[in-house]
Amino acid sequence: MNFVVAVDGSEAADRALDYALTMLEPLGATITIVHSVEPHVIVEGGTEPVTGIGDTGDRLAAESLEDAEARGERILEEALEHVTEAGVEATTELLYGDPVEALPAYADDVGADGLFVGHRGISKRYEGLVGSVAKEIVERASCPVTVVR
Repeated sequence: MNFVVAVDGSEAADRALDYALTMLEPLGATITIVHSVEPHVIVEGGTEPVTGIGDTGDRLAAESLEDAEARGERILEEALEHVTEAGVEATTELLYGDPVEALPAYADDVGADGLFVGHRGISKRYEGLVGSVAKEIVERASCPVTVVR
């Protein structure tokens, strides 16, 4: 059995990884830890809060792909170290693009038996506006998805 665990450096992803370990270690399943690289857009400098895109002026900056890859590799290394300390063998994979699309596609490509993701529990109002990444992954995945809160 092969399971994919998505990590992004958040506490929710850490909980998903821990839960996957408790569920999968007794089964002797293989675990692939994945992170999807998508460069962040950052608002830098200034003292006034940004209330809209028009307020950003020259304060808007995009993270370089190289920086996003380095951040992703650090996240994967930390997760792999945690899994190794738990006595479980795992591999890592750096994916590219929107996690909503990249994670289900990867799980499908490798024939994963399941996918574990964390849920950050953002406000219902915000989630209603932009949607939940975990919810979108559940809707797109062809394998079972375990969402860990």
